[in-house]
Amino acid sequence: MNELEPRWLSAEERAAWLALLSTTTLLPGALESPLQQAAKLSLFEYNVLAMLSEEAKATLPMSELAARTSASLSRLSHVVKKLQGRGYVERSVHVDDARVTVVTITGVGLDLIRTLAPMHVESVRAVVFDQLNAKDVADLARIGTKLIRGLDESHWTLRTPAP
Repeated sequence: MNELEPRWLSAEERAAWLALLSTTTLLPGALESPLQQAAKLSLFEYNVLAMLSEEAKATLPMSELAARTSASLSRLSHVVKKLQGRGYVERSVHVDDARVTVVTITGVGLDLIRTLAPMHVESVRAVVFDQLNAKDVADLARIGTKLIRGLDESHWTLRTPAP
């Protein structure tokens, strides 16, 4: 094979790639639809609120929130502004470093996420985990971690110890 020849996918690799591509294309819509119907929230907006709600002080610096939502700061800033307009979050300057903007989920935002979380988890279970057995779940976690590591060695999920 010469250096200009592409490394074509084998039939097995092509099947795996198309399954992954189709999953990443279909999954967000399947999970977003119930959130849109219930609260006019996108999946990304829900994820922003969920990441904040999981923090003890319900607050994260914008840079860390961007990392936890796998978003650029500009995309996150736009969405945080929208969520702030709806009363779900507040932005402020970090008490120890005026160069850092922090985002805090409000009581209204917490109430919303607590209301939506059971429905969202059921959607995740129905669309993803009800299709898999325990070995599949372990394989998905293992493979997903490898793919994340290849895309972003400092991704926040790689800093989190496995349960």
